[in-house]
Amino acid sequence: MKHRIVVLGAGYAGAYVAGTLARRLSPADTEITVVNSEPDFVQRLRLHQLAAGRAIAAPQLTDVFAGTGIRLRLASVTAVDPERQAVAVADADGGGELGYDTLLYALGSRVTARRVPGVTEHAFDVAGRPSALRLRERLDSLSGRGEGGSVLIVGDGLTGIETATEIAESRPGLSVTLVARGELGAQLSPGARSHLHRACDRLGITVLEHTEAEAVEAARVLFTDGTALASDATVWTAGFAVSPIAAAGGLEVTENGRIVVDRTMQSVSHPNVYAAGDSAYAIGDNGRPLPMSCASAGYTGMQATAAIVGRLTGRKIANTRLEYLGNHISLGRRDGILQMVDAEGRAKPKYVGGRKAARIKTGIVKMSLWTTSHPTFGLPKRKRPLAAAPNASAEKAVA
Repeated sequence: MKHRIVVLGAGYAGAYVAGTLARRLSPADTEITVVNSEPDFVQRLRLHQLAAGRAIAAPQLTDVFAGTGIRLRLASVTAVDPERQAVAVADADGGGELGYDTLLYALGSRVTARRVPGVTEHAFDVAGRPSALRLRERLDSLSGRGEGGSVLIVGDGLTGIETATEIAESRPGLSVTLVARGELGAQLSPGARSHLHRACDRLGITVLEHTEAEAVEAARVLFTDGTALASDATVWTAGFAVSPIAAAGGLEVTENGRIVVDRTMQSVSHPNVYAAGDSAYAIGDNGRPLPMSCASAGYTGMQATAAIVGRLTGRKIANTRLEYLGNHISLGRRDGILQMVDAEGRAKPKYVGGRKAARIKTGIVKMSLWTTSHPTFGLPKRKRPLAAAPNASAEKAVA
């Protein structure tokens, strides 16, 4: 009987791991199934651009996995049972259950309202393709009525900054306000913060610092200081959370639901479960948890792949890099910030801004799309058979 590998999620982490495993493991010994709720690959790095009106490539997953032997199951994951080694899914035909021998959990993250009333009912977000398109329709309606409109972005993280600047540049007829709980760009160096404020001024974005939302209504947002602002479209970017599925299934997770893994991305509670991307609580080489990001998806995906291949084929598992080097922030199409960080995760004094930073970010986005769309490119053609039993060296990572 073939060893069943099931990959949950086909984002930056899941698509890469699935394709790489297909290239490196013998199809005579393994079968790989990818479960994803959408038929195409979603460029989450560019969803704010999609919402603002730009055309974003969305490769079909059938094309991405063509020729790899990977089975694609278009369905939503509803539950994971690691004791029975089964995954419950729901689709148009009613769903069913998939058994596995090795599971790669890469379901990513979604917007969290943090118990703020009205967010679910009235706010938009850019955490997924359907929600980004819903925001796009709303912005189209505001632009089309000829009298402008107000857009309020709540959240001063990278997603909030990129969303505010992209909408302001792409739709200059709309009034854009960015709400920050603290100082805007507090995680950046002083020079980069100044650059960010200049960009907001240039684009006509109103910045409200040290302001916290208390409730979201259909046409306004209420704040904890008792004030309120009218809003024709409120975009919520104030925090992301992972699905509760892992916690509900009994996997060991953190307080916010991320799967606790060891250095090889193996679940500390269930050895045949691995996690990658936003779903994994992984400690980086600097001793700090890796942040939720595309870069972390790449690093954790590579490590999970190395561990799965090593353990299944009885080979030594190499440690891949687990680094957090910095942030690449888009400020519209022709401006940006590249902020590197030190070993403690603090912003270094120097930064790169302007068109050069924008070109670097564009290159990173293109590279991420290409590597995900070609998951088997450049990897060894030799497909290794599975070992009868992993040897002792496979259980130890190279220091």
